[in-house]
Order: sequence, then structure tokens, then C-alpha cells
Amino acid sequence: MSMFNVFRKEIEWGGRTLVLETGRVARQADGAVMASLGDTTVLCTVVGAKKPSAFDFFPLTVNYQEKAFAAGKIPGGFFKREGRPSEKETLVSRLIDRPIRPLFVDGYRNETQVICTVLCHDLENDPAIVSMIGASAALTLSGLPFLGPVAAASVGYIDGEFVLNPPVDRLSESRLDLVVAGTREGVLMVESEAHELSEEQMLEAVMFGHNAYQAVIDAIIELAEQCAREPRPVEPPSPEAAVVAQRVRELAEADLRVAYAEPRKALRQEKVSAVQDRVFEAFAGDDAGLAFVPAAFKELEKDVVRGNILDTGLRIDGRDTRTVRPIEAAAGILPRAHGSALFTRGETQALAVATLGTGQDEQIVDALEGEYRERFMLHYNFPPYSVGETGRMGSPGRREIGHGKLAWRAIRPMLPTKEEFPYTIRIVSEITESNGSSSMATVCGSSLALMDAGVPLKAPVAGIAMGLIKEGDRFAVLSDILGDEDHLGDMDFKVAGTDRGITSLQMDIKITSITKEIMEIALAQAKDGRNHILGEMAKGLGDVREELSDFAPRMTTIKVPPQKVREVIGSGGKVIREITEVTGTKIDIADDGTITIASSDGVASQRAVDWIRGIVAEPEVGVIYTGKVVKVMDFGAFVNFLGTRDGLVHISELSPERVKKVTDVVNVGDSVKVKCVGFDDRGKVKLSMKTIDQATGEDLGAAAAETGAPTEG
Repeated sequence: MSMFNVFRKEIEWGGRTLVLETGRVARQADGAVMASLGDTTVLCTVVGAKKPSAFDFFPLTVNYQEKAFAAGKIPGGFFKREGRPSEKETLVSRLIDRPIRPLFVDGYRNETQVICTVLCHDLENDPAIVSMIGASAALTLSGLPFLGPVAAASVGYIDGEFVLNPPVDRLSESRLDLVVAGTREGVLMVESEAHELSEEQMLEAVMFGHNAYQAVIDAIIELAEQCAREPRPVEPPSPEAAVVAQRVRELAEADLRVAYAEPRKALRQEKVSAVQDRVFEAFAGDDAGLAFVPAAFKELEKDVVRGNILDTGLRIDGRDTRTVRPIEAAAGILPRAHGSALFTRGETQALAVATLGTGQDEQIVDALEGEYRERFMLHYNFPPYSVGETGRMGSPGRREIGHGKLAWRAIRPMLPTKEEFPYTIRIVSEITESNGSSSMATVCGSSLALMDAGVPLKAPVAGIAMGLIKEGDRFAVLSDILGDEDHLGDMDFKVAGTDRGITSLQMDIKITSITKEIMEIALAQAKDGRNHILGEMAKGLGDVREELSDFAPRMTTIKVPPQKVREVIGSGGKVIREITEVTGTKIDIADDGTITIASSDGVASQRAVDWIRGIVAEPEVGVIYTGKVVKVMDFGAFVNFLGTRDGLVHISELSPERVKKVTDVVNVGDSVKVKCVGFDDRGKVKLSMKTIDQATGEDLGAAAAETGAPTEG
């Protein structure tokens, strides 16, 4: 008899087998599911603390981790074990977190941790999708108060058709890379990169994915019916909480309405804080009631702001729902940067700086799928001063990595190919002020900085953040949301793209009753906003600069026969090292014979080009070269005349007159003009000087032959 009580659900999904299994591994976790799609397998576990935490928020942590053994590898580096989370692990952790977080019961405060460990990667099926499904299944089985299940799917667009969960190796053909997650009722999250698809195509893709994962939700429910734990009792809201909420409303509502009528963020925050302080003072002696005040105050704030917008159509800062805040865009503001821009929209500001580098600056990414090189990097930084606060400065957090990746996805489809523009590109976006969607300000600033750097973008890219407030049947879609509207609204909906279409769409929805119609309205309104922002950006810089910055490296690309690459590199890299050291250039050599030379000094570049051409050039009979005598023998002189190549001028070919001694005519170190006259039976080059005018390099023998004059010899 087996010691395991295993439950398993298997379905065919999109032409592959999806398996959810529980009861064999990690039995002490509250929920543990081994999820597989094809041969990609992820162990997804969830544990919830038995008692509520002291926090006034829900402490949920999601960790996605890739093990090198999943792809049959040993980790690189000195320690040979997995280190801190990679960018991909951080991004997938966020991807799993976003659709599950809104589905926990309101008021649940028990510390909860979801861990997804990739155990096997078949290099075809994306472990991120498997993890999201497995995490949802584990939560649904765990007995925690989770109102799921959710499921997820990735969607590609290849040859005019939507493709469910496209294999990893086909993504390069796809005009779309989209992940959608949600419940049976509706979509909760979208993350995507697209090649200028229309609003209609993007919405169709979202609905295609949403419909496709319904079968997965059914499978999770069927598994849960067999083996889910008993639901944990959830403490009902305390009757005292309702009493406190009513009292807070009486004390603060009128003053809060006045505070939220202040359009400037800093003054508004001061006024809201003052109202909050007065409420806390009113509860000074009531310790039991005081515990409920923060949540009640937050709820009142939400009601005031949301009700105002729905009743009047006017927002905190006095705008209507469609107006974008004032924009000022300036490019070329840092004198020595390769490209720079300052993009300000209301109280949100991004300083974006572009730097151009060579192939040696590419980022080497060690992924489960294999090592690859990345030539476009975008790094987003959010210092505490941007919101008028103090704070710890450290390595980038999850949010910074996520926002940077969103802007990266928005810009990347518009970049030129490596053949069109052989530079490595890095953008740094410093958020210098923030009040609502610094990631979209980063998109706008980055686009301008790239154009300022002379990067031939296919089209300028702008981004806008949309919000939604929905109460029953009433709703309002908000263009260019403020920070406060982000926290108090039901949706955060970011759209980036060109005047021709969408390059990135990111949605996070906190309610499950979003309809396709609402998304249609939001996308149409976002398009208007995006086009308005593109118009404002064009006032700062309308087109890509013709010239690169004087401080950027100049790239020269030459092609040599692939079989000659070894000669250019030399034994142990000796030749290429000498060329770079002497000329001060950076040189990249591809196996196909493409050589890229980078230097901010044109003369140095040309020296390197000439040097390489000399190495790979083949001597041509009848062509005159300038060379240098490197060795003198009794029978003639050896002349270095083409790169590293030497040839022999026989004593009989030194001069029209008879030569008794080679050193009567040439000595080591002399510069001479020589003509290639052929090759001996060992392939060595035979050179001649006797018909060449050493002053002008003219071939007198050829001239004499044309005029019929006799030549001596």
C-alpha cells in the first residue's frame, strides 16, 4: 500500500497535456500542486499563518524560482548554486502575485507565502504559465479564504492567427507576446508586448486567452471537489468596526471633501493628514476602537474621491475624466550624454538618458533556455525624494524591475535591428517627481532620449495610465491617473504605443466585473490620450537627430571571408589584441566574418579598418603596393607589403640596371613601391621594383609597353 494519497487531474489543453497532481510532494504545506504542461513541471506550494498578523494590510509574498537542474545545467559563477533572484524570476513572481492578490477575502491578514519552483523545463512550454495555474490550484485546495480559482494563458499572433501558449522558439515570429489571467467571470491581469497592433486586435487577444483558460478553471474546480481542505473559518467583521466607521465618517467626511478639493499634491496630503490626525485624537482614550480607525479612514477616503468623480465627472485636481495633465518635453538637456530627455506630465517627471555602446557592452543573460545576449537595456530608478520622502537606497526592488520591464516592452518593438544600427543601447530613467504613472513617463522620456541619441526608432512611443471607478452600473474611465486615483480605483490600465498601434498593454484589475465594453471604452480613450501626448512630445523633439553625439562611439562594419576570421584574431587573440591596443578601438568579430569597429576617433577607426583589410587581402598580380623592407639576403629583399604578408623582390627585379649587391639599392626599413608579378611553386609572392618609379609609384614598364619604347632588363 502506498504511503501517498495522490489526486490527479489531467486535461488536453491547446494540443498539450496539462497535469495537476497533489498528495505526493510537500504534504506539510497547506496546499501543494505539481503542475505540468508538456514536460515543463513546477512545484507550487502555499502556506498561510494560523493567526492574523499585526499589519493593517494583507502580507502576501510570492516567490518564483528556477532551478538550473530543470534544464540539465549546473549554475555558472563561483559558487555553483542558485543566487539572488534573476530579473526573470522577479518578473514572474510579480506575474503570479497580481491576479491572486485581489481574490483573498477582505480583512484577511494572515501572512501567506506562495512558492513556485521550476523542476523541469522542456524548453517549449513557458514555466510562468504553469506556475500561475499551479499556484491557483494550490490556493484553491489550501482552505485559505481565496475566491478563485484563476487561470492564465499566453497568446501569440502568428500569420494573422491567435496562437494559444506559443512555444518559446516561435515567439520570434509572433507580433504579440501576451499573458492574460483571470477567473471564470472576468480578466484580472494582462501583461504584453506587441508590434503596433490595433486596440481591437489587443482586446480580441485578451478575450481569446480568457476563453481558452476556462477549461483549466474547470479542471482546478474538479480537483478541489475531490481533495480540497476544509475552509478555514474567517473572522466576521467586528460589529465595533461598523460603529467606528460610522463615527469616523461623521468626524471627517466634510473636512475630507475640502481636503480633496486641493489640486496640488503636497498641500492635499498635508490637509488629509491634518484631518486624519484629528480623527486619531478623537479616539485617544479608546484603544479598542483605535485599531479600526486606519481601515475606516481609508474606506472613507475611497468613498469621497470615488463618489465625487461619479457624481460630478470632476477629479481630485479639477480635471474631467479625459483630460491629460499639462506636458513639457525637452530633449538634449545633458551636454555629454549620448541622448537625454526630461519629460514632465503634471507632477510626474522622468529624466531619461540613453547611452550607446558596442557589442562588448551587451548583457549576457544565463537563462534556463540557454545563454543569450541582450543589446537593449532599460533601467528604472525611483528615489525617495521623488515623492518628497526619505528612504533607504539599495539595489532595485521588485516594483522598479517591473516598471523598467514594462517600459522596455513598450519601446523594444520600435527599435532598429542590429544590422540597421549595430549599437548596444542602455536607457536609465530617473524618476525625479512622481504623482501617477512614472512607468508611462519613462516610456515617453526614453523615446525622446533615443531620438536625441540618433537611434532610428521606427516611430516615437508614448504611454498613458488609465483608471476605472465602478459602483454598480455606474462607471467612469479616467485618463492619466494620479497616484491617489491608482490606490482608490478599481483598475490600473497602462497602454503604450505609436500613432499606428499598441506596443504594450498592462492591466491590473481589482474587481471581477469588468466587461468587454468597459475595456473597449478604456482602450479608445487611451488612444486619444496617447495621440495627445505624442503631439506634446513632438514639440520637444519631432524627429530622430541626423547626427550621433560627438561623445558616442562611431561604428564601422566591414565584412571579411569567414575563413579569414582566424587570421584577424591570431593565435590566442594576439593579432586582434595588438590592433585594439595600438589603435585604441573596440572590435567585435562574428563567426560569419562581420567585423564591427567602434571608436569616437574617426582616424583610429580607419587605421583599424586598413589593418584588418591588409590581413585578409589577397595579393593581386599587376597591382602596385607600398611596402617596407624587412630583411635583406644575398639573393634579394623581403618586403612587407600587405598587412602581415611579405614577398620577395629577387636581386634581378630590384632595378633596370644590373645589381651587384642588394644593399646598393635597398636596406632594412626602407619604404618601397613594389608590383606583384606572380607566385612561386610554394605559393610565395614574387615582387618587382625594376619598372616602378619609386617617387610616383607609376609603372614605367606598362607605360613603355603602351608607347612601344624599349625597356632594359
